[in-house]
Amino acid sequence: MPKIRAATVAEHRQLQRAALLDAARVLLAEGGREALSFGALAARTGLARSSVYEYFRSKSALVEALCTVDLPLWAAEVEAGMTARDSAVERIEAYVRGQLSLATDPVHRAVVAVAEYELDDAARARIRAAHAGLTAMVVRTLEDLGHDRPGVAAALLQGVVEAAVRQTERVRGEDGTPGARPEAVEEIADTAVRFALDGLRPATGTAADPATGTAGGAGGPGAH
Repeated sequence: MPKIRAATVAEHRQLQRAALLDAARVLLAEGGREALSFGALAARTGLARSSVYEYFRSKSALVEALCTVDLPLWAAEVEAGMTARDSAVERIEAYVRGQLSLATDPVHRAVVAVAEYELDDAARARIRAAHAGLTAMVVRTLEDLGHDRPGVAAALLQGVVEAAVRQTERVRGEDGTPGARPEAVEEIADTAVRFALDGLRPATGTAADPATGTAGGAGGPGAH
């Protein structure tokens, strides 16, 4: 019988499960999707491969568990950044920058990538439900900015973020290093924020008014 490393069997299983998830994060960050296997998990944790299956019946189940634990924590980071801002415009900026900051984290990047490959539509729907609070916060913020269709605007805003994440990935690939160059990522973030707040207006135009979320000056009204 395996040695119990906690006061109870239930606590022991919780510790072992957490250790397997930690090992999965390391494997994904170091080697990507191909590095994640039950054999590698067993080697990392000192468990027999058959024992790994006692905790996760398949790689998909393991990946869903990772997403269920990690994605709400990452969403909470973004939400905390938004909550700390005073105006609606600042909260939108925090939303964009918070997600782009996460996109440069190797663990976050690897977990999201493997989830796209391993999870079915039902699993993705369960994970999206965990983000309902953050989505609602974005919708409320867009209502504060005066959008009459905040749900549509939120979807479009997320499209801007996802496009910026892809640009960050291209920078990382061109640079050939484990992480994108900080100055390049910051430039992408700045451009995404301007696009989100002011549409296609040139960067030299007047910034959006933090009080109203509208733009003034010679550049004309912002696209909201």
